[in-house]
Amino acid sequence: MPRQRPGRVRTKNTNRRAPLLLSTMAPEDFNVRPSETKSIACPDCRTWRRIMGDTVLKIRVHPVSDEQGAMRTTCPGSDQLVVVNIDVRSWQVAQDRLLRDAMPQDNRRAAQQFYKPLPTAAVPVARIKGEVTLETTRQSYLAHRKGCIRCVGGQHCTDGGILGRRYVRALQEEPARREAREQMQRQERRTERTRTAPSVRTAQWAKYGGLTVEESNNRCTPRLPETRSEFSGPALPLAPHDQAAHDQRQAELGKGYAWKAPAVPSPA
Repeated sequence: MPRQRPGRVRTKNTNRRAPLLLSTMAPEDFNVRPSETKSIACPDCRTWRRIMGDTVLKIRVHPVSDEQGAMRTTCPGSDQLVVVNIDVRSWQVAQDRLLRDAMPQDNRRAAQQFYKPLPTAAVPVARIKGEVTLETTRQSYLAHRKGCIRCVGGQHCTDGGILGRRYVRALQEEPARREAREQMQRQERRTERTRTAPSVRTAQWAKYGGLTVEESNNRCTPRLPETRSEFSGPALPLAPHDQAAHDQRQAELGKGYAWKAPAVPSPA
């Protein structure tokens, strides 16, 4: 690929106009990206033209129009001095934002991509750590043998071999586990008999019962009429607020109970 020769101003001629400041132009009318060729929309003919030079910037000599009849007429904006008096980085950020906003919604991409993590694969049955019993190891081994195509006859795959060895180990440890369960049950029955022994019940009655407790429970303290009990609060009413309404309600309740009660046959 041939090396691209940088553009340079080969003449010192200008159009004798004041230098064109980029700050006085619309941001979309020029392109000064460092990675691209500098170009500008000519203020006279409004066509995009290249900016020549590295230190002294000029608009390249160009015709008024690219049409066949106007190719010989030079545009007055040729050799126009250009001064970059803007912050190129801020202008580039603003232009990128404008391009992103003008892009269709279906083609937009966020500045930062967020990738949803893939769900982790399920742990194989052979690696699940749980309560190991004879029945659980047997069911796991049989389920694996039923669904695995490599476990045929006496051959096992890696997981099948692990499940098989676990089942054999559970078979070997089952007598010791059964003996431990029976010993625990015997200990529980012994503790229950000790807790419900007659001597223990007698000691409990002596501690929480007896003649003294019975006398205190049966003691009846005389109380004068119209006195308030020591268990009642200070706001406990001794009479209804509305005596007439109370009597009427009691009469209605009495009529209701009399209607519900069965009729008593007369002695005759």
